[in-house]
Formats: sequence, structure tokens, C-alpha cells
Amino acid sequence: MQGVRASTLASGLAEMGCGGLVVFAESAADPDLAPFTGSVHLGESLLIVPAGGTPRLVYFTAMERDEAAATGLGLITPEELDLVRWRQEAPDPVDFLAGALTRALERAGLAPGRTALAGHGQVGVLHAVLSRLARTGWEWVPGNDLVLAVRKRKTGQEVAAIREAAAGTAEAFRTVARLLATAVPSEETGELQLGGTPLTVGRLRAEVAMALAARGLEQPRGNIIAPGDEGGVPHSAGTPERVVRLGEPLVVDIFPHGTLFADCTRTFCVGEPSEPLAAAYAAVREALERAYAAARPGVRGWDLQETVCQLFQERGYPTPISHPGTLTGYVHGLGHGVGFQLHEQPVFRKETGAEGVIAEGDVFTLEPGLYDPGAAGGGYGVRLEDLVWLGPDGLENLTPLPYDLDPRAW
Repeated sequence: MQGVRASTLASGLAEMGCGGLVVFAESAADPDLAPFTGSVHLGESLLIVPAGGTPRLVYFTAMERDEAAATGLGLITPEELDLVRWRQEAPDPVDFLAGALTRALERAGLAPGRTALAGHGQVGVLHAVLSRLARTGWEWVPGNDLVLAVRKRKTGQEVAAIREAAAGTAEAFRTVARLLATAVPSEETGELQLGGTPLTVGRLRAEVAMALAARGLEQPRGNIIAPGDEGGVPHSAGTPERVVRLGEPLVVDIFPHGTLFADCTRTFCVGEPSEPLAAAYAAVREALERAYAAARPGVRGWDLQETVCQLFQERGYPTPISHPGTLTGYVHGLGHGVGFQLHEQPVFRKETGAEGVIAEGDVFTLEPGLYDPGAAGGGYGVRLEDLVWLGPDGLENLTPLPYDLDPRAW
């Protein structure tokens, strides 16, 4: 760890009055540990970073020694901590982890005192372990926000990983567009069919899964494929058995994970959209263009949110500013950071510090949307979401896909 991240961590620890940072992780995939270890395969592990000192990685099984070495971090090995013997003498997980942590802290040169904590694990076990160590002079304070700040600016390798996930996301969208464009509506019901079989949300979801798997991507958070009124409630995933219909909007939100996450949304409509849907789509498209024009280094995410809200209010739609808590119109924030987690910094909330300021190196979404599940014609949701990177040459769209409602335009 060096450069901007080391500086951010050092200044954050100093501001918090902490002597160091401890990150608990059940695996190296933990979003608080991965920024330090990179793409390696580790099980239960610890990271200990004394303020002004050298980060030390603690791993718990000798079988992972090569993976641990690949991180390039200073290591505290299972042999140094005598973990084989300790597991036999202290089989209780609280006794074992308390002993291992105490010896690891000593090896890393971190003395009892105020210490930041981050990571994830078994809450009950960690609470018992930390309470036990607190009786010997350790004062634990939350450090998750500090780690979020450390990883806010993405490295070149991390941007490449996000770009790879975004490319797979784009391929999944093209798959959906092809299926919708070739589907034939039933003259009696308006239901879309492929090869004489109804085109269901579940069928589309299976095709998306296959397209992503072919790129080595997983969907740990699922996806959203929500037609009509279901798309009018932003986080409704969509009923698998539901058949997509002619003239009905379909919100498709895909957010897969490879080494890091990607995130993108498009809205489709096979056939002529209703007047309310067409008007909402036009407003959302314009809102996205305005967000692009305003997104630059030093701008607050909330400033972009206000810009979009103003446009929607001028078009007659409720927003979180004009109608706090509204369930129709524009009902959510404009974007969020993406990377080790699906939602991270920068944030687009009103009350924020540096975490709410867009800066070079940030990867984030721009995703205006309008929703009305009870609108005439069966309800609608419209969301257009791009994943962007603010690089040295400005804003780059990592998901450069068409915006057209009509899948045939793809």
C-alpha cells in the first residue's frame, strides 16, 4: 500500500486518534480487506496496520502461504502464532481468536489503546473477543468509513477489473435486447412469445445468467427484470413466471461481480409505449444528459441530485426534494460509488463530507428514473443507469449501450 491510499489511511487514523487499524475478514473477498490484498484466495484472515508502520497480514492456515505471499504484504504466519497447538488447546472459537489476535497484535507492534476496526465476520464471536481484549486496555472504534475512504479512488488495476465486469454486463444486455427484438406478440393477449413459448421474466433471467457466466461473472445480489407495475417499484426484482407484454415497459438492472462489481440499467418496451411512459422516458433521458454535463471533479453528488430533481419538478414529477418520501415520480438518489461493493463512495446524500465529493479516480453510477406503478396502461418504471469512471481525461462511460426503449434499435 502506497501513495494516495497510504496517505488517506494515515491522515484518517490521526484524525480519529487511533494507533492503528485492524480488519477482520472471513476471506480475502471481504470488501474491507480486498483493497489491501488484491485478487488472492484466502480464508479467515486479519490485517493489522499500525499508524505509521508496516501493514501485516495474518493468515490462519499454512495451505494458503503462497496466496498470502502473493499479496506483497508483510506476513504473520500460522507458525509464528503457533496456531496448530493453539487450536488444540483452545477449541472454543472465542478463546482461539482472542489468543491469536493478542499474539498477532504484539507481533505487528500495535500496543493497547484506541484502535479502528473494519471488516466482517461472526458478530457474536467478534463481540466476545473484542470485549475480552477491551479489559486489557484496547478501545475499539468503527473504522469501516475509513476503509471506504481509502478505496474511494480506484487504482488502474481496479478500474480494469470493473471495466471487465462492465463488458460482461453489456453483453448480457445485448442478449436481452436480441430476445425482445425477435419475440412475437400474441394477437389475442399481447404476450410476447419465442418459438411459440411465452417470454417470461424467468427465461430472460436465465439467459442473463448464462451470458454473465460465460464471462466468469456471478450475481451475488441477483438482478432486476421487472415489467409494468413491478418496474414501478424500483427494487422489485420481477416475478419469474410473469410474461412480458406488448407495449409494457421492462426495467432491466444488472449488477454482476467478477473481481469487482459493475452496475447498469436500461428500460425496454416492445411496441408503442403509452403516453405516460414515453413522457417519462424523455424526461429521464434528458436528466441523464444533464447529469453527465454537470459531473466533474469537485462537484458534490448532492449537487447533481438537485440538478436532476429540478428538471423532474419542471416536468411535473414529484421528487425527494419537492415531496420527501414520495413513492411515485423520482424516488431515489442519482447515483453511488461502485467497486468492492455494489454501493460505496462517492455517495450522493445531502449531509456528507469528502465521501460526497466526486474526484478523479472515482467509479460511480448516474441513474435517474421515474416510477408510477398505478399509471394508466398498467404502470411503469423507467431507469437509465450508466457506470462511469472519472479518469484523468474526464468522464468515461464504462457501459456504452444504446438507450432506446425499442430493442430493435439495438
